[in-house]
Amino acid sequence: MKQLPPSSHLPVGQLAACFNNTSATYKYYWLLAIIQSLESGKTLILKNELFARMVSTAWYTVNYYHISFGKQDKLQRAIENIKEYEHLTIDASQDKVLETLLHSEQSNTIRELNYFNKQVPHWFLSPWFPGENQTNIYRYSQELKNRCPYAVHEKVIQLNLSWVNYFLDNAALIKDFCYWNLVMYLQAKNPGVPDIPNKLIKPALRSNLIRQRTHFWDIVLVQPEIVECIYTNNPLTIGNYAVEHFVPYNFVSHNLIWNLIPADRSFNCSKSDKLPPMGRYFDSFFSLQERAIKIVHDKEPRNKFLEEYLTIFSDIEAISGLSNITREKFRDRIQPLITIASNNGFEFLPG
Repeated sequence: MKQLPPSSHLPVGQLAACFNNTSATYKYYWLLAIIQSLESGKTLILKNELFARMVSTAWYTVNYYHISFGKQDKLQRAIENIKEYEHLTIDASQDKVLETLLHSEQSNTIRELNYFNKQVPHWFLSPWFPGENQTNIYRYSQELKNRCPYAVHEKVIQLNLSWVNYFLDNAALIKDFCYWNLVMYLQAKNPGVPDIPNKLIKPALRSNLIRQRTHFWDIVLVQPEIVECIYTNNPLTIGNYAVEHFVPYNFVSHNLIWNLIPADRSFNCSKSDKLPPMGRYFDSFFSLQERAIKIVHDKEPRNKFLEEYLTIFSDIEAISGLSNITREKFRDRIQPLITIASNNGFEFLPG
């Protein structure tokens, strides 16, 4: 959604202009928070509720997927600090985070939220009042000059009734507009990070790996040759292993078979979203993948999971002839992912 829905009587172009030359994520999450509050029936909204909604909406993106908001962005810092202050988990639901923040008495949490009072509510209205200072924007907004979308007060904003129907009628499209622009912003801050659009909202349910287990790795483990966990060297047997992501799911956000291997269940739980050091584990990882490809190709040459290797080995002969499956090509795909994930804050497995 590159453009906002038009209106015959509202200055929608000025709303779109709020996102010109952005140097932080605040305005995206601010408008999303306004729409969320309006959808809950409020037109007079506490600023602290909006700040709490900003944090809760961005919670999963920052804590679970480790997406960088940029050095100047204090929303990411606030989220990371509030997680510690409030003892919240990285995958806490948006509702849980919001409820916690709305009722928090932690002075540190309140300070983190209040920081945005000087950054967002009045400056968001700059397109309606270009060149004006904070005092004048407060005053002019309270007069609803230039058909601005809300009035800014000390502790609340009051939505302009002229904008309420526009926001409600176009809520889904306005959210799409915010998220599309937010993706563009975050992609520039996170070059090389895969699948950013799907890392902005917590999925309702993460898909299981039953098909990858039963239709691929069980075929490998049923063979007489022993398969060992690359992390613990313990033997693995059908029904007694976990399918795990070599590069964490939190980073790659996919279940492609070339990043999946069987592993000890107990180790898989403790590994969580830690990165495997390449020097210690890559050779074993590649050997297991190479062995699996050959076994599955021999037993089920039409196995659909073999096609997923074409994202590494780009021609069909790589799978049918098994001639181009090399350690170097695997490393060239895996190493950059590990490096970028590390740069974005993912930790390595301890030595």
